[in-house]
Amino acid sequence: MKGIDILVRPIRHRTENRVPAHIFLCMLAYYVEWHMRRALAPILFEDHELSVTRQRRDPVAAAKPSEAAKTKKRTRRTKDGFAVHSFATLLSELACRARNTCRMVSDAAGQTFRQITKPTKLQAKAFELLGLTCSQ
Repeated sequence: MKGIDILVRPIRHRTENRVPAHIFLCMLAYYVEWHMRRALAPILFEDHELSVTRQRRDPVAAAKPSEAAKTKKRTRRTKDGFAVHSFATLLSELACRARNTCRMVSDAAGQTFRQITKPTKLQAKAFELLGLTCSQ
């Protein structure tokens, strides 16, 4: 758990039950992020072949990136032709997807309808890697 990425503080809770709940939710969020990073590794600046190479390499020797990771870093493109992202930029790209609730101004009854933005190819690929449906 030690590292620079654990951002649990500041804890602004004062009761005995809320502090452990805060820590639990932070750890749960990190666990979800870890799974997302593993699933999205093919379109991130991460070595998506790490689990395969980890089984074959010497556990004492320094880890070396796979050829696929070197290619992604050099070309800044995935094998599917997508631009390679960091986790933060990919989340920003996914945040552009929206569900809008609209209402006709001329409708006196105020009937509403929902409209979901069409996913980009990158968003559709990310949802596919996460095992989520990309419904319209």
